[in-house]
Amino acid sequence: MGAATIASVLALWWVATTGLRLLNPLRLPAPSEVWVAFQQILDRGYAGATLWQHAAHSLGLVARGFAVAVITGVPLGLLMGWSRRAEALINPIFLLLRPIPALAWIPLAIVWFGLGDTGKVFVIWLTAFVPAVINAFAGVRNVDPVLIAAARTQGASTAQVIRHVVIPGAMPMIFTGLRLSLQASWTTLVAAELVGAFFGLGRVLNIAGQDIYPGMILVGMAAVAVCGAATTWLLSLLERRVLNWRQAI
Repeated sequence: MGAATIASVLALWWVATTGLRLLNPLRLPAPSEVWVAFQQILDRGYAGATLWQHAAHSLGLVARGFAVAVITGVPLGLLMGWSRRAEALINPIFLLLRPIPALAWIPLAIVWFGLGDTGKVFVIWLTAFVPAVINAFAGVRNVDPVLIAAARTQGASTAQVIRHVVIPGAMPMIFTGLRLSLQASWTTLVAAELVGAFFGLGRVLNIAGQDIYPGMILVGMAAVAVCGAATTWLLSLLERRVLNWRQAI
């Protein structure tokens, strides 16, 4: 059914742009124009690099920002969920910073880190950090207190309760947060690369917009979609491996 949906959309696209010419090519290019743009960036390159080089650079930025968000956000969420004192200490600051859009940090990131990749990784981390913290926190709070009490009555220490009861019980919510973080990372990456980027899919979109090149814009958008879908699929494989006990229920 999914394949049929995609095929139907592509067919409508061809009919509207090529078959009946209902749309202006400057507004929505025909599939043939997108294919020409795809061959151009694949063979000769565009905006300073080929498609593979742009995609690899963007994937590297997302991987770094997302990894830092996981390393910092998940433990912080677990700590706030387990300890009321930690929540009382950290949550006020988190609530103040949370409403600030990550894109609002881009000018400050440029001032701090310049136009290199460090500033972009910083902005991606900010975006992915919030869902990771919130869902890890919610996952801990949703663990059944009866399970924790049962583990304690069996003589489990606090460390054993956290390791064998709290963290496994919070894992479904943690992975939900990671999926949201990964999606947000790609959204922020494109926005961050629109300003001061030398390589990346965001730069392709930026230069294509300046050149009024709709075919290349769609190629850049499609590349972001494919990369985002591929990384989400890899994360789902990891989730099934970690949470294999859910498949047996």
